[in-house]
Amino acid sequence: MEIVGFKMKLLPGFKEEYKKRHDEIWPDLLKELQNAGVYDYSIFLDEETNILFAVQKLAQNNTAGKLPHREIVKKWWDYMSDIMEVNPDNSPVVTGLTSVFHMD
Repeated sequence: MEIVGFKMKLLPGFKEEYKKRHDEIWPDLLKELQNAGVYDYSIFLDEETNILFAVQKLAQNNTAGKLPHREIVKKWWDYMSDIMEVNPDNSPVVTGLTSVFHMD
């Protein structure tokens, strides 16, 4: 198992829309994540800064690194690009996080 954390930034005023879109996440996207070995994925929002903190648990021999090349992922990025900070290809601006504590 591998645990990865990263942060993204939501644009001001889009908390409810961000939550709504994730509550209605596309089944094909969920399947793609699961097939890549993502078996636990949580996103938390710091409402003071609009920073999103994401944590993924990845299976051994996962292919999560290939997800940015999948069409369904690119389509999701396009869908989300109007409510968060994104790169020119509409991928979210992501900063990796360093694990400093974990408890099982």
